[in-house]
Amino acid sequence: MENRKKFSRTALAKAMSLLLGSTAGMPLYAQQAPQTDAVTPADIEVIQVKGVRSSMQEAADIKRNSMGVVDAISAEDIGKFPDTNLAESLQRITGVSISRTNGEGSEVTVRGFGGDNNMVTLNGRTMPSATTYGAGSGADGTTRGGSARAFDFSNLASESIRAVEVYKTGKANIATGGIGATLNVKTARPLDTGETVASVGVKAAHDTTNRSGDDITPEISGIFSHVLDNDKFGVSISASHQQRDSGYTGATVNDWQVDYWDDIVDADRLWNNEATDVVNAPEQGQLYTRPNDIRYAFSNTQRKRDNAQLTLQFRPVDNFTATADYTFAENNLVEHRGEITNWIQAGSNTQIVEFDNNAVKTPSYIQETYASAVDEGYEQQWREQTNTLKSAGLNLEYQVNDALTLMLDAHSSEMFSRGTGPRNSGELAVGLGAPIVTSREWFWGADLPTYLNVYDDTLPDKGANANGVVDAGDVGSSIARIRNASQESKIKQLKLDGMYELADGRFDFGVEMRNMESRSIQTAGNNIALGNWNVGNPGEFGDLIQPFDLPGEFDDYSPLSGGYGFIADPRALYTAALDLYPGIPTTVESALSYDNIVKEDTKAVYFQVALGGELGGMPFDILTGLRYEKTESESSSLVSRVYFQWEDNNDIFSYVDSTVPPEPAFAENDYDYLLPSLDVTLNLTDDLVSRFSYSKTIARAGLGSLGVSASNFGGGGGSTLLGAQPTADASNPALLPLESSNYDLSLEWYYNPFSYMSAGVFQKNVINFIGSRQVDQPLLDIRDVTAGPRALAAAQAVQDAGFPLDDTYLYAMMVFNEYRTHPDMIAEFGANPQFTGTPAQLDFLANNPGFDLRATDEDPEVIFRTNTPDNNRAAKIYGAEFAIQHFFGESGFGVQANYTIVRGDIGFNNTANPNESQFALVGLSDTANLIGIYEKDSWQARIAWNWRDKYLAEVNKGGSNNPRYEEAYWQIDVNVSYDINEQLTVFAEALNLTGENSRSHARNEAMLWYLTDLGPRYQIGVRYDF
Repeated sequence: MENRKKFSRTALAKAMSLLLGSTAGMPLYAQQAPQTDAVTPADIEVIQVKGVRSSMQEAADIKRNSMGVVDAISAEDIGKFPDTNLAESLQRITGVSISRTNGEGSEVTVRGFGGDNNMVTLNGRTMPSATTYGAGSGADGTTRGGSARAFDFSNLASESIRAVEVYKTGKANIATGGIGATLNVKTARPLDTGETVASVGVKAAHDTTNRSGDDITPEISGIFSHVLDNDKFGVSISASHQQRDSGYTGATVNDWQVDYWDDIVDADRLWNNEATDVVNAPEQGQLYTRPNDIRYAFSNTQRKRDNAQLTLQFRPVDNFTATADYTFAENNLVEHRGEITNWIQAGSNTQIVEFDNNAVKTPSYIQETYASAVDEGYEQQWREQTNTLKSAGLNLEYQVNDALTLMLDAHSSEMFSRGTGPRNSGELAVGLGAPIVTSREWFWGADLPTYLNVYDDTLPDKGANANGVVDAGDVGSSIARIRNASQESKIKQLKLDGMYELADGRFDFGVEMRNMESRSIQTAGNNIALGNWNVGNPGEFGDLIQPFDLPGEFDDYSPLSGGYGFIADPRALYTAALDLYPGIPTTVESALSYDNIVKEDTKAVYFQVALGGELGGMPFDILTGLRYEKTESESSSLVSRVYFQWEDNNDIFSYVDSTVPPEPAFAENDYDYLLPSLDVTLNLTDDLVSRFSYSKTIARAGLGSLGVSASNFGGGGGSTLLGAQPTADASNPALLPLESSNYDLSLEWYYNPFSYMSAGVFQKNVINFIGSRQVDQPLLDIRDVTAGPRALAAAQAVQDAGFPLDDTYLYAMMVFNEYRTHPDMIAEFGANPQFTGTPAQLDFLANNPGFDLRATDEDPEVIFRTNTPDNNRAAKIYGAEFAIQHFFGESGFGVQANYTIVRGDIGFNNTANPNESQFALVGLSDTANLIGIYEKDSWQARIAWNWRDKYLAEVNKGGSNNPRYEEAYWQIDVNVSYDINEQLTVFAEALNLTGENSRSHARNEAMLWYLTDLGPRYQIGVRYDF
């Protein structure tokens, strides 16, 4: 069956009269030629020069001569910083901040707008984006499921790039998609250089966080550019290879459940044991929270990144140039990640809970005891990922006459991000555990929560080796998962641009056609039962499991002593499991959680006029333009049948039914926009420049929001009968782009050739912001195994027998009723089994193979709290930017400093109802850079301090609509180089010199989300110019 929907939106000539009115009056002031010729992106050139001081002068010239607000960083700047990719170089530009993964720059935020709302171009061409990692498993904060628009700069090395330009104001001739900014990455072209250039650089890198890889890893880069036959032919090739072996130690909490404090004996609450000793209890009706767990984690990572570009140019006559280029970038990542997990229970296990004094009361201490024993988890994960960018382009530039120049540019580019691990996986996870924990204590409130367990491996029926020592003989398997996810995005773009020189300015015009197609896939990743949730076979893997003091791996934090950890290669574990558990899958499943395709066909036409003149003796320049753009989109999904299965007290999982073929669903949409822009520059004096800019820009919705089907079905961590809330994510193919009206006003003082000061204010009025509307609704006829007639009967039986009504006893009673006549039940408890509720019986009912509960047609439909994106918000973002660049005479010393303030009118309310979703502006934070520079004779040195304040990174996370705040972070990087002669330079570099760490939290700082203990990286190297 096919489902097809049609959505449509049109916009007719709005704002045309305003724009034409403004352009009509401009020629009246055109009394002289424009002050500069640099009025379009094609005219903003970066000349590669020797020396930091000269490169800074070039950057200042770009800023001064550009129309609108434009910043740039040159190849010299990039090469002299110890940056490992372009994101880390860009963070030093005013208003630009970055997000980091494993301490390395990844995505760029400009003026509060994250990667999905910035446009990245390569030599003016729109680049595809694709990002998956860890099969989107959600095991930690680094996993990605695909469907991204954000360009991941970690795929590009910085050595092969000539310059990066950041356009903070909109232009008619710039492709749409960037509300925050358009970032144009420029590569070298041989005929622009006009001479033979050859250079090679070699680095040896050491990452202090490395555990298992090489302590010293290589990096090599080189470029060769040659011109021949009197500048008619040119060829350049650049390449780089980087390896990095690193790691981290960290902690995470799977989720924070938030509710209102009420009657202690009410089963529909987070803690429902009336015997629990509650210290500093919340007031009646006050919000309080409970963590699901605390997980310590280690990661050992190896990254290999290769970049290359080939450029060929042909100029048979002076007025015609043909350029063909090919760009290749590939990033390979391999990670071994492991955990120690201690889950927090509800019900009769909880003995003591002590709360802090936060507005949302958060436990500072929890104590649990267990009638038998529960397990401590040691899951091992193996991840492999390959990201590949390929881009081929052709550019033809023809100067028809002295006045008219035409340029035709075409390219075909693709980005493919996929798991390339064992058994066709992106993540292979093998759950391990030791079922010998008899009591636990948790201590919250510090940056790193800690825990203290009591272990007993002599308990009967647990299968441990009973030697009184926690070792590999006590560790067995539970559940395995083999998952993969991929995203492949392709863009084909054709542009025809023209420029006509006028007596007092010039006229630009052009047309563009762009086709984008992105496909995102995630495999089902169903649970594979090994030893099952009770860890039924301790000691089964022998020497494959080794002790590992994970708590002792923290450098900057102090966990309590007495904990245990283990490490094992999950590839070897799963190979062994194939013999131990015959019949388990040998490779990733063919069934898919989702298979979404989004296609966008965009056509655009633009014109812009540049005029110059004089007003009251002050030269001015004006650039005004209009862009009309129409997009037709189609979304399609393959919708699989999904069912829920209850496997233990708080383990309710969704499964894809591979026996039922998925059904296709389709939706279409279209929209068009008229986007005016205006840049005015007024030179108040020879050294004082003022600017005003207005533009309208758009940024399209994230690809993951444009699908047709729902996904990410979560069981809620317990029975809905006792208050658990299942969750899901829905899509909305009718989403419109964000539309922003942008205003900029700035003043710049260039008081000497190398120095300037600038200050500016900006405001963005955005409509069609995408909020996360939550709807409680059934989806895809998925049935609720935890609330049907069987659950109601079991609940009554539990109460009649005098046991506490919690998920442990409810699940056990349902299993007992369901399988009462099963041969395994009779063999264990006799011909007439009775429910006794003993720990041994509870353990048997929870973990006997095949004793799972699957939903039936008699069960009610699951009511999912469904996150649904919607264009239902408007917001205002505003701020200010301040910058200074100064050299102290001929001393060799200089300084760069900038500070950006970003504010918004809608924030997150931490004490709002956790059952309702919120809309809030994410990514808004102040940022600052302070860079000290020394350059004299053969010595060059820089020390750079980069800071980003706390910011809201995510909203409506987990089942209680929590926020995720990234805490303030700063980092110091250092570079020192010495020119032995004109050709040979040696250098030393340090990144994150003081080993700063990252941390994020939910509604208060005690509610940890992620913590990563990081360390510095060091590099030494040599560059040689031939």
